[in-house]
Amino acid sequence: AHGRILYSTLSDYLKKRSKELHNEKIFILETGTARGFSAICMAKALADNQKNGLVLTYDVLPHSTKMYWNSINDLINGPQTRSQLLENWKNLCQKYILFHQGDTRVELKKIYSERVHFAFLDGSHTYNDVIYEFNQIKDKQETGDIIIYDDYSKNKFPGIVKAVDEICHKNNYKKNIIESISDRGYVIAIKN
Repeated sequence: AHGRILYSTLSDYLKKRSKELHNEKIFILETGTARGFSAICMAKALADNQKNGLVLTYDVLPHSTKMYWNSINDLINGPQTRSQLLENWKNLCQKYILFHQGDTRVELKKIYSERVHFAFLDGSHTYNDVIYEFNQIKDKQETGDIIIYDDYSKNKFPGIVKAVDEICHKNNYKKNIIESISDRGYVIAIKN
């Protein structure tokens, strides 16, 4: 479900703001790369909307180390690198995605971008880490820019819910909650 939410929300953002963002390179930040599915969905939205952009994605898991990824491919191919998992989308990866290994508490402050048009924050699921990641980008967003939060679930991840509610309330973000299945929700936060 989150792939559809990311793709459709980013595509809608790019279409609605096409004149304003005509020649601008779209900067997208993701925390919690995992297998790379979310990054591929956002890169596909950039490609389908013919936009120049970069998806910078962070995870503590390495990109080029063979491991099990908790996917059906584990049974078929055994341990693989993330790069091998994403071989079918190699062109999108090369054109739009920069994979970065490291803890966002250390690494986010090392990267400079004047603007973060779109973000998918799905790294650590603690209140403090969600607040930290938001604080790294909050001054780099303009009216209409978007942050999507995964795992918005009071029962499973109360820290995420508390952080997202606080962020939206204190920082003037419109909060749209989407529930996909029992105990799995998302928030699309749009800066007012």
